[in-house]
Amino acid sequence: MGTFDISHPDIVDFIRAKREDGRLRQFNLSCLITRDFMEAVKNDADWDLVFPASQTEMDDESTRIVFRHVANPPRGAIRDDRGRVACRVYRTMKARRLWDVIMASTYDYAEPGFILIDEVNDMNNNWFCEEIRATNPCGEQPLPPYGACLLGSVNLTKFVRHAFTDKAYFDWDAYREVVAVFTRMLDNVVEINGLPLAKQREEIMSKRRHGMGFLGLGSALTMLRTPYGSQESLAFTEQIAYEMARTGFQVGLELGEEKGVAPALEKEYEITPEMMARRPEMADDGIKIGDRVKGRVLWAKYSRYMRKFAQTGKREDAELLEALTEKGCRFTHHSSIAPTGTISLSLANNASNGIEPSFAHHYARNVIREGKKSKEKVDVFSFELLAYRELINPEAMPFSDDEANRLPDYFISADEVTPKQHVDIQAAAQRWVDSSISKTANVPTDFPYEDFKDIYMYAYDQGLKGCTTFRFNPEAFQGVLVKEEDLANTTYRFKLEDGSEVELKGNEEVEYDGEMHTAANLFDALKEGYYGKF
Repeated sequence: MGTFDISHPDIVDFIRAKREDGRLRQFNLSCLITRDFMEAVKNDADWDLVFPASQTEMDDESTRIVFRHVANPPRGAIRDDRGRVACRVYRTMKARRLWDVIMASTYDYAEPGFILIDEVNDMNNNWFCEEIRATNPCGEQPLPPYGACLLGSVNLTKFVRHAFTDKAYFDWDAYREVVAVFTRMLDNVVEINGLPLAKQREEIMSKRRHGMGFLGLGSALTMLRTPYGSQESLAFTEQIAYEMARTGFQVGLELGEEKGVAPALEKEYEITPEMMARRPEMADDGIKIGDRVKGRVLWAKYSRYMRKFAQTGKREDAELLEALTEKGCRFTHHSSIAPTGTISLSLANNASNGIEPSFAHHYARNVIREGKKSKEKVDVFSFELLAYRELINPEAMPFSDDEANRLPDYFISADEVTPKQHVDIQAAAQRWVDSSISKTANVPTDFPYEDFKDIYMYAYDQGLKGCTTFRFNPEAFQGVLVKEEDLANTTYRFKLEDGSEVELKGNEEVEYDGEMHTAANLFDALKEGYYGKF
């Protein structure tokens, strides 16, 4: 993931960096958005684009200087008594204008993404010993320098009993048992991490963070006859995340007693003015600047995430938090919801990805094949459709002309979910996910821009750590997942060597350079320059 601060003087160039065909591919871009910026957008206020100032710039009376919090400032940076860095103002523009640049780019190109970096750091369990400025490639793991991903996902479809019937239910006892065993397994993986750099190994062994998540939420909801995005689905999603977190930290407490707690939680930290400013409630407990406090106390008692266990009203949660404060935990982070695209397809028989609904119940997946210069279109069906055919009706199909074989209304696909519902689902899970969530709000190609541009603002208001959207735009790129109707409704124009042109529908097969391609995938491969690269 390439990230960039919203106040950097080159932010507009960053937003537009991937517009050139074949340039800066195979990784994502996101803007690091702050609360100050979002409030400036709401109030139509000015926004300063700044960079740390030199002493010469500080001495120049014509240079406008502001003090800002800066992560990893350059050596010799000038600070005030609150730890903020002196910055030169290079340009001032309306925050709403910059916001429109971001949203127009996201609408047309599905980038940049949106990372609410203040929320990430405020809710970071390790707030006292690290600052986050970037994530792993898909955004579900905000990581410090040399941090590494250790991810694993539980397939929720495995716990649905009596699927598609009025007796359908989710087996919570079996789910908690699997989470408990899986927590121990992920902790064992830390021991054999095999990371190539010494600083990476030091980081993972000190904090022992891992990211347990789940896949198949959309498929499981369908099997429970609960429409994705409904109020019932929000409650179910929050419960899934809570049970995973609660069980995980209970096991983390037990593992800490059996094998030792994460070293970062046993270490003592000196309380700095900046730490006190971030957690003023420490003063109410008699903690002063200069005091030395155990990491486990700063982690369990003053982490905004961990404090949620004291707010559920459940005695057992309060007791768990007290025990973690007193004894520590085997790891600092437990949960993270990854996109799980490959493992959902290969190991879960195309159950829905991560926290998503199924993209569609019958669609095409564009797969990269060794030695082939364009992606190969593969026909796939959703797990819940295959299960419904096996258990209920072998003839069932989406949009069937025969009403008897039409899928029930609770079979929801991604573009039937409103952007607001996508955000609400993510917010329900985020309450109990201590890292972050990779989620994409899919919107149809013809979705109005005026409605689209409010999605990220709604995500901010809901307290999300990040948000990503995708709108099928054949002029810009081909997605990994595509619908037959989108391809059939898109015309691609190819210019031949003799100057003539050929027009083909996106789903038409065409032979080129001795290989068969769909017109859409061939157009994308030629546009991106893959024939000149292989």
